[in-house]
Amino acid sequence: MKKTEAEWRKQLTSEQYSVTRKKGTEAPFSGELLNNKDKGVYTCVCCGEELFDSGQKFDSGSGWPSFTAPVKPGNVSQESDASHGMLRTEVLCGRCDAHLGHVFDDGPAPTGQRYCVNSLALKFKKEQS
Repeated sequence: MKKTEAEWRKQLTSEQYSVTRKKGTEAPFSGELLNNKDKGVYTCVCCGEELFDSGQKFDSGSGWPSFTAPVKPGNVSQESDASHGMLRTEVLCGRCDAHLGHVFDDGPAPTGQRYCVNSLALKFKKEQS
């Protein structure tokens, strides 16, 4: 999915644009989805791709929503990130390349992964009861 910078700016808030298109980050413990406990699916704020299921969400204490795995492996892609003087693995939307956050190898079983994601990069679709 390709859009011009002008199209992204029109669609997203300035904060969402900064995080998803310019690889920014929100302040820890500030995201509206950090403490969300509802059942449902977290989607990309840019394109609507399903990224993470609420069943994979856990409290990592990091200050950002954390997940053990994506809904489907192809829905999230990874790239090396050497910014800020450290080597990390960046997590991107598999459809539109929106910056989501980073993945670390210090998560709980069964995956051992911690997908640390900005709330500003996500929308939440609550499961219908």
